[in-house]
Amino acid sequence: MDCAARTHSVVSTATMTSALFSKNSAHSRVFTVKCSSKNLSLDGASSGLVERPWKVADARLVLEDGSIWKAKSFGARGTQVGEVVFNTSLTGYQEIITDPSYAGQFVLMTNPHIGNTGINFDDEESMQCFLAGLVIRSLSISTSNWRCTETLGDYLAERNIMGIYDVDTRAITRRLREDGSLIGVLSTENSKSDEELLEMSRTWDIVGVDLISGVSCKSPYQWIDRTGSDWEFNDNGRNKETFNVVAYDFGIKHNILRRLASYGCKITVVPSTWPASETLKMKPDGVLFSNGPGDPSAVPYAVEAVKELTGKVPVFGICMGHQLLGQALGGKTFKMKFGHHGGNHPVRNLRNGCVEISAQNHNYAVDPESLPDGVEVTHVNLNDGSCAGLASSKMKLMSLQYHPEASPGPHDSDPVFGEFIQLMKQEKVKA
Repeated sequence: MDCAARTHSVVSTATMTSALFSKNSAHSRVFTVKCSSKNLSLDGASSGLVERPWKVADARLVLEDGSIWKAKSFGARGTQVGEVVFNTSLTGYQEIITDPSYAGQFVLMTNPHIGNTGINFDDEESMQCFLAGLVIRSLSISTSNWRCTETLGDYLAERNIMGIYDVDTRAITRRLREDGSLIGVLSTENSKSDEELLEMSRTWDIVGVDLISGVSCKSPYQWIDRTGSDWEFNDNGRNKETFNVVAYDFGIKHNILRRLASYGCKITVVPSTWPASETLKMKPDGVLFSNGPGDPSAVPYAVEAVKELTGKVPVFGICMGHQLLGQALGGKTFKMKFGHHGGNHPVRNLRNGCVEISAQNHNYAVDPESLPDGVEVTHVNLNDGSCAGLASSKMKLMSLQYHPEASPGPHDSDPVFGEFIQLMKQEKVKA
């Protein structure tokens, strides 16, 4: 339809409308619409037309169920495959994209507006981004935060991480909740057909893959940083005594280390493949098994190290560390339908009856029915009843399936670091 046709249509409508009223009517109204552009076509295909001032769809997310989602790209470009999971956190996207536990996954944020606080280097949970990509509804066109140093798009581009926006994240989330986590392919390459991308999604798998070795440190190092005084939120009952802790890096977050240091621990971080015999030579007061990505059944070397250390020294497992402890004790782990990812999951502490709002990020869980006698389930997720914590005084162990350090998230579970201190202190008294 050309300009003249559209003008004629509007004027005809106005004329027809005015005819409904008499000339003497108080409601009588006449207007004229003019268009000064002579060659402008509705589809913008006329010669001399400048580019649209907005970005158009230039990316696709193809899921293994056959669905194709058109979107706009930001960050890096190319083609990437990963498992799609959704995260319900309202804040803290920077901590999420730097959490090594997301290796091999596309993180879909259910909160629609992302990027408004930009990026600052104080909030990173690791030295790089390990996730496969970021999927969001609305990318902020500006940043507003006094600590901001660059935009989210620039940050991801520098780290070769793909992102898409202007996609229906609510619809994808419902699909994931109904069908479970799905493998997907992100692509900005027009040379690849939808059929090719679909084939990629259906031939790639994350189950049974060792993702820990790709995110762990390569050699031991000392960690000394504590939680900054500006951000300290729980300094009650701090222990003056120093405890030597060996932390196995299965993809450890910086704020786990900061919280341990704030509670009075001197920490040596070791790689995921570090032999248990070498750890015992270091004579630690306790051992931490950290969070990490993927399937605990895919890392038998880590399970073996946990098994050799359990019962000989106080141990504390977080997330992946919790799952590895479950397997080391003879229990079984299983893949959840869509996992737990977010900063708003209610957990009941069965020991004191309190409910903690927790930060969680895991796709696997421990089957409590498979655990041996003497191992106590201490915490239960109130959304689905899954096991969220274990303990055994005889074997000097404790674990949580979620993140007591939060980052991002609530701090309800922070006192568990103090419980680990008490466990080490009791063992010192016995010695």
